[in-house]
Amino acid sequence: MALLGLPWRVAPADVVEEDYLVAEPVVAAVSVATAKAHATRAQPDEVVLAADTLVVVDADVLAKPAGAAAAHEMLERLRGRAHHVLTGVVLRTAVRGWAGVVDTGVVMRDYQAGEVDAYIARGEPFDKAGGYAIQDEAFRPVERLEGCYLNVVGLPLCAVAAGLNALGLSAESAAKPPCAYCDRGAELVRSGS
Repeated sequence: MALLGLPWRVAPADVVEEDYLVAEPVVAAVSVATAKAHATRAQPDEVVLAADTLVVVDADVLAKPAGAAAAHEMLERLRGRAHHVLTGVVLRTAVRGWAGVVDTGVVMRDYQAGEVDAYIARGEPFDKAGGYAIQDEAFRPVERLEGCYLNVVGLPLCAVAAGLNALGLSAESAAKPPCAYCDRGAELVRSGS
């Protein structure tokens, strides 16, 4: 968020994500993000930003794994294969709203079973859609991607900027991904800042 140059704060959204999932993945991403946006308390002059990321492979949505067995199954299913990462982004003010979805194509590398076991043992996959983090320096699960890097991390700033601009708020314009936000964000995430 610091890349947008706007003040921000974190606010909790108590939402059971599974309650808002529907069969169509694009709609599901927006549905969960919308639920989060409406569950967030904001001051009258604040813009609420909520997002939800889903991993889609073979038309199946892979959400956050519930345990080690589910994480192992997801990571084995994704190994050496292509999938899509969809992030629903919702912005709302007291009187207006905006929603969008960013779709990034991702190809996983052909990692070994021992690498998956070590990743799971570190406790990494449990709060991540599809059970992986592109930015994990030890596991490095992704071979390549087409589109927005920050979408795979979980917050595509190109969509956030587009939404802010649509709401009449000032944000640096972002081109279609990969954009300057993708490049700067990838560097920021990799440096651990």
